[in-house]
Amino acid sequence: MVATISPSTLADLRRKGEKVTLIDVRTPAEFGEVHVDFAHNVPLDRIDPQEIASLAGNGPVYFVCKSGTRSQKACEKMQAAGLKDVISIEGGTAACEAAGVPVVRGRKVMSLERQVRIAAGSLVAIGTALAAFGPDPTWQRIGLGLAAFIGCGLVFAGVTDTCGMAMLIAKMPWNQAGCARQCA
Repeated sequence: MVATISPSTLADLRRKGEKVTLIDVRTPAEFGEVHVDFAHNVPLDRIDPQEIASLAGNGPVYFVCKSGTRSQKACEKMQAAGLKDVISIEGGTAACEAAGVPVVRGRKVMSLERQVRIAAGSLVAIGTALAAFGPDPTWQRIGLGLAAFIGCGLVFAGVTDTCGMAMLIAKMPWNQAGCARQCA
């Protein structure tokens, strides 16, 4: 079970002067758009438990993302590596901002979730069009297979809460922009 705290509790810890190691696990582009001012950016797919442990020292490590899903996964990854003092911030960066935690704003970017919806929808539409209007049965079967593959991938993502397409899109160059601030 992953421990969580509210953004207001995080703000209180910071105000009291306690050492707070906060890791934002979103893509560098998402981080560049808006992030808690004292957060370090280490995208979920680049998390190395040993590096995170050395960054935190003996204290707890707090994780934040957009909504809480990726920060939960980061905590689970850390726990699986034997590091138990990990905490996810409830509600993500938007909840932190609403609770008065200072944030830094940068250039607006498209969210990873929105990119996945666009890519999946486009692939299903292309597959369906090929299945319906393909020049020959081979192309029609390819289109049907593409649409079915994406549909099955979406079901898998929903059941397991793991999205291969999101992991792939997160590695795209446009999602790596702004990796200047502590991107490991």
